[in-house]
Amino acid sequence: MNSTNVKIWTTLFVAVVLSVSLLMLNGCKKSEPSSTETSMGTMEGHEGHEHMAMETESAGDTAAATEQKICPVMGNPIDKNVFVEYKGKKVYFCCPDCKAKFDADPEKYIAKLPQFKK
Repeated sequence: MNSTNVKIWTTLFVAVVLSVSLLMLNGCKKSEPSSTETSMGTMEGHEGHEHMAMETESAGDTAAATEQKICPVMGNPIDKNVFVEYKGKKVYFCCPDCKAKFDADPEKYIAKLPQFKK
């Protein structure tokens, strides 16, 4: 191979490596859902069920309902290995970036956490 081809292949290789590195380092940098999206959820399929049935939950059902399953910051499924203790309760996140955002302003996310609802 001549020197021009070597330079082209080297440049291409470096560009590919940098692109892959940036994608891997980006993590879960999706935008946070708005407070209306997370608190209201979707209303599809809301009609046609009995609301009174919710009042007769057993203690086991209530405990299951207070178990956190989604990240309060991004709304993604949680990773049980990424958490912080806040006011005596564990708060789980989908990634370390979300944990850092929570640590910066925990009160912003408390309303989204089932373990802090009464």
